[in-house]
Amino acid sequence: MKTGYLIDMDGVIYRENQLIPGAERFVSALMAQGCPFLFLTNNSAPTPEDLCVRLRHIGIQGLSPRHFYTSALNTAEFLSETHPGCTAFVLGEGGLLTALHDQKIANDAIRPSYVVVGEGAPTMERLSKAHECIERGARLLATNPDNWCPVSAEKTRPGAGATAAFLEASTGRRAYYLGKPNGYMFHRARHKLTELARGEVRDVVMIGDTMETDVRGALEAGLPSYLVLSGSTQMEDIGDYVYQPTRVLQSVGDLVEEILTGKGSDRLNSPVYQEGDAKATRIVGNRHQTDVLAISKPRPRPAMTK
Repeated sequence: MKTGYLIDMDGVIYRENQLIPGAERFVSALMAQGCPFLFLTNNSAPTPEDLCVRLRHIGIQGLSPRHFYTSALNTAEFLSETHPGCTAFVLGEGGLLTALHDQKIANDAIRPSYVVVGEGAPTMERLSKAHECIERGARLLATNPDNWCPVSAEKTRPGAGATAAFLEASTGRRAYYLGKPNGYMFHRARHKLTELARGEVRDVVMIGDTMETDVRGALEAGLPSYLVLSGSTQMEDIGDYVYQPTRVLQSVGDLVEEILTGKGSDRLNSPVYQEGDAKATRIVGNRHQTDVLAISKPRPRPAMTK
């Protein structure tokens, strides 16, 4: 029985529409070995079809929409499961609108059951309308808790969490946040992974570049996590967190040989720690691989999530 993989996208597979070195070989190795995998993203704006086309354009072939699970799909499934027949006033883009429509959740700008917040740049008019809906009794739901999202090494953008925080401040009502690290996202993703594998998947690993969403969510879902340093988290950041990843890798390219040969390695011999790498830290004994990295440093912006 092969290991299944839940894989974050931005910072793990690509950055600014450029494939991260080794990402194409990593995905090819997964497909060649028949390993079930699912791309898991907090970005609620694109549909799975959009993401499939995007990856094809930047160099990864052979994927289908079923390989993608977004926070928009997770939100629509949550509402369909917990409140059939509900309605929603939506602050978000195409991916969220499509996901809600597919679950037969009607748009309602008069007296909705929920105000649903996703990625996007809502106007003050739309924010005011959402505020009014919440004051009339609508519950506030966000597709994910990301206050900001990385765009490049030097640029970020506001996330759904920031918009939800605006409405929390204006209404005094608390939002419920889906997406990573919420356990419902991981529960549904594991179910989707089982469908892809056409059978039970015994071992599931989360691969991501973010401590607040990927690593924390995996920990709380009882899954091992592989943190890659190709995205928003740097080596010196890891020790700031109470929870820690199972392994730390330079990129998903470090896993290619392991997937192709089937020979696993324990958490203390991640490629980022191999001797001969001038930037690596060699760790001996049975200590956790990141417990020597507890370096306090000022953060340039608020925490990524609440």
